[in-house]
Amino acid sequence: MPKVKFIQHDGSEQVIDAQVGQSVMEAATSNFVDGIVGDCGGCCSCATCHVYVEPEWFDRLDPRDEMEDDMLEGALDPQDNSRLSCQIKLSEALDGITVRVPESQY
Repeated sequence: MPKVKFIQHDGSEQVIDAQVGQSVMEAATSNFVDGIVGDCGGCCSCATCHVYVEPEWFDRLDPRDEMEDDMLEGALDPQDNSRLSCQIKLSEALDGITVRVPESQY
């Protein structure tokens, strides 16, 4: 069971247990993580699950596709390490992944 660490913009942390195959967004919304909205339910058609992936984890992820890149253009303050958490599928290899939640999704 992979763990995911969410760091809020104020520095507070929340570690949750997730299921293999779940997206980071699904794990966040089912565990009431503040700041992860997921309005589209994980269809990659909004940017309300935007996160910043910590550098040590970023290169372990599959690259962003064109659709995710397009959605991230609409996110507030996108960075090089920005991802949509609905596009990060959890596996045992991602046990302990750490993401930062932006101050706002809107």
